[in-house]
Amino acid sequence: MKYAVINNTTASLMKETTRDSELVDEDFYGRKVKILSQPDYEWYEIITQYHYKGYVHESELLFDEEKIKIWDGAEKKVVLQPYADVLSMPKVQGHRLTSLTKGAVIAAGQDANADGWVTVSLCDGRTGYMKEKFLGTLITSYYLEEEKKLRLDIVNTALTYMGTQYRWGGKSPLGIDCSGLCSVAYLLNGVIIYRDAGIADGFPIHEIPFENIKPADLLFFPGHVAMYMGDNRYVHSTGKNGSDGVVVNSLNPEDKDYREDLAVKIKAVGSLF
Repeated sequence: MKYAVINNTTASLMKETTRDSELVDEDFYGRKVKILSQPDYEWYEIITQYHYKGYVHESELLFDEEKIKIWDGAEKKVVLQPYADVLSMPKVQGHRLTSLTKGAVIAAGQDANADGWVTVSLCDGRTGYMKEKFLGTLITSYYLEEEKKLRLDIVNTALTYMGTQYRWGGKSPLGIDCSGLCSVAYLLNGVIIYRDAGIADGFPIHEIPFENIKPADLLFFPGHVAMYMGDNRYVHSTGKNGSDGVVVNSLNPEDKDYREDLAVKIKAVGSLF
């Protein structure tokens, strides 16, 4: 089986093998993907680690087997800053090697210098520097026994995207859609859920009665998904004029941010717990 590593700020997963096609998803720098086929000499069909398929241009992928082997063995951190530069030296005057978004994976040294810079390694073998406070633990598992904390962490992660513009197929602070927001909030807390706005077999979200809803549970509407926060409020990414991205709305008709067009169309509630 052939693998590659995302070697761009974000990789665009397209519906078809053309830049003019629909963007169906984005995956982050440093994430490993499996190559399924090469339907075009410049395009590859890939499947991500969270089981989503799309076509990615070769320019966004690293194929070097030796570099991938080294990358696999490297100790990883995840970028938590919305957008962060990797610089050529540990000072702001360094030139930019690349820029990464929240969700990117990078190999980082253990100790920052007195000014907070830490050495980082890129998947193509280059070395640079980033502020240590921009990085966090790469979480790859979760514990349902810590339900209260996990729910709070997932909601708080979603809220860090507040104000991000709506982008169909997007999943980063540069632009994000409804299911991108929900799926990445779970992913950054070690949980892989279905990337689209629905409940799918093989993923841990299952339907529950509306009256049992708690924070971090998901509200499903026709073609849309939101994350419940508690107290009748939910966070979501919406293309509606006037919102144009990640906002908080209410299910309570007495609240000024109540959205009747959504509240009357809830078709399911999904929960991890």
